[in-house]
Amino acid sequence: MVALMFILIHIVAPTPVQMARLYAPNPRVPEAQLLDLAKRLGYTQPLYVQFLDYLKDVFTFNFGTDVLYKVPELQIIGQYLPITLELVIIGQILGVLIGIFTGAISASNRNTKTDYVIKGVYLVTWSSPVFLVAVALQLTLAYWLNLLPSSGIANSFLNAPAKVTGFPIVDSIIAGNWTYLASVLQHLVLPALTIAIIGFGVITRLTRASMVDALDREYVKLAYMKGLSKRKVVFGTAFRNALIPVVTLIALLFGFAVGGAVVVEDIFLYKGLGYFTVQAVLNIDYVALLAITVIFGISIIIANFIADLLYGVIEPRVRVS
Repeated sequence: MVALMFILIHIVAPTPVQMARLYAPNPRVPEAQLLDLAKRLGYTQPLYVQFLDYLKDVFTFNFGTDVLYKVPELQIIGQYLPITLELVIIGQILGVLIGIFTGAISASNRNTKTDYVIKGVYLVTWSSPVFLVAVALQLTLAYWLNLLPSSGIANSFLNAPAKVTGFPIVDSIIAGNWTYLASVLQHLVLPALTIAIIGFGVITRLTRASMVDALDREYVKLAYMKGLSKRKVVFGTAFRNALIPVVTLIALLFGFAVGGAVVVEDIFLYKGLGYFTVQAVLNIDYVALLAITVIFGISIIIANFIADLLYGVIEPRVRVS
């Protein structure tokens, strides 16, 4: 199987001259010059050597030079990544809060009208594609009701604060530019709400199932016998024990939220890493795509690590073990 894979790679892989032509600004550069450029870039070496060199560079965050912008790839990612992280984190937090809250309400009112309404809402949003939710919100809240801006990170007529962290909200607060901050928050609502809507359904479902199981436990019945109110029993006793499987799901959903941000940013022209990914695909910028894939993978690993740390906060027995 490995031998077959290497044979296929050798068949479909571009020649060194074709690879070098991606970096040549003039399409009429002679082949001799292209071959010399290919040697300097290492494209004339065997594929396994190129692959090992690439792995070495990846572990040192050297993703090479972008074939379009002619600058180090890490510099471009450093510019776009904070914008996407800000969007995804805010959208994810909003979706988690909505999902946990509605899941707990649905579980405490199971088999009632409230339970059925919540089920219907989250099933519709959960099964809807990202682009449909994004376009529906854009048409309704931006174009028809004119409540929110339809695209962009902020009003283009405003002066952006100096980039200190790369996060528009944080940089606005550091600079004390409250007008720009208000504009950033207004432009953030629609894309963040889209990410929240597409993610809260599965959280609601898992929270409901976990809460239903917790509410049937003996310690919950004992809490009712002690005379505690329904709110204290549901949100004080059963809720904490039902959060453990939800934390695992939140970490997994972070990866889906990052993937959904690619579509969301393209629709709302929210120029973060997702928007840059779409442009890289359209322009066949393979260097950028490889770097973005690595960055997305690292972010998901970090999200899972944070989830492991949260286990100890929610369930003290995890810390003991």
